[in-house]
Amino acid sequence: MLWPKPLSKKIKRGVILSGLTSFKIGGPAEYFFEPQNFKELQQALVLCRRFRIPVHILGAGSNLLIADAGLKGLVIRLSNENFRKCSLKGDCIVAGSGIKLNALILFSREHNRSGLEFLAGIPGTLGGGLSGNAGAWGYSIGSLVARAGVLDYAGKFNILPKKRLVFGYRKSNLNKQIILWAELETRRAAKTEVSRNLKEVILKRKASQGDHLPNAGCVFKNPEQASAGKLIDACGLKGKARGKAVISCRHANFILNRGKAKSGDVLALMELMRKKVKDRFKLQLEPEIRIWK
Repeated sequence: MLWPKPLSKKIKRGVILSGLTSFKIGGPAEYFFEPQNFKELQQALVLCRRFRIPVHILGAGSNLLIADAGLKGLVIRLSNENFRKCSLKGDCIVAGSGIKLNALILFSREHNRSGLEFLAGIPGTLGGGLSGNAGAWGYSIGSLVARAGVLDYAGKFNILPKKRLVFGYRKSNLNKQIILWAELETRRAAKTEVSRNLKEVILKRKASQGDHLPNAGCVFKNPEQASAGKLIDACGLKGKARGKAVISCRHANFILNRGKAKSGDVLALMELMRKKVKDRFKLQLEPEIRIWK
């Protein structure tokens, strides 16, 4: 692919993706691009559509497993500050999709806004959180969205109001869009109240998910009326390993990278977890992490 001059100097080849994911697993991207602004992003999308080049949108890479062989097509990362802006609009926070969730929470605290604290400790971006309707303990980010600005994969911009947004358990209709920004409904609160809420959430998360080795968070979604972690634990799979990948002894729905684990190691453990749970409980586990290959 010969990219036009304005983009050719900015689109890189063969960027290793492992360092851009929390799992620290993944091979090279055929093409890699961090647009500086909306215009560059739109131009790249139009070209990819014209030449049938696959597009992958990479956020913080926190719930993602990438194949060791790498990816064909263009990987786009919205890391520029133009995609990380944050401001207040009445009772809403307007934030770019590239902002990290923890940075968004700190912004809300500094501006005396509450409602986002349940997201504390989730190592993703707003865009990724919206796409997968991130949440914890019965709360999810989708319930806060007033509207969102998006691009389709042909480069067409649109603003989606609340009535056109559909959120479910770890999914949304935004996963077929490239999210640029969102307006999030919050309520006024004292910084001390927000700080207290954040402390409680972080302590609760550390107590149940305190692993420090590279991982991608919960591997499987919770089946209805059940906990995937408890089901996997009941199958005696904590500590089971394949290569350098191991099922956490602390939280059975986590797979840890003990050092240079391969994507195949993780997939083998996922298949083992799925099979054992299906055989014992007649339940089919669905991946929560995204798998790119």
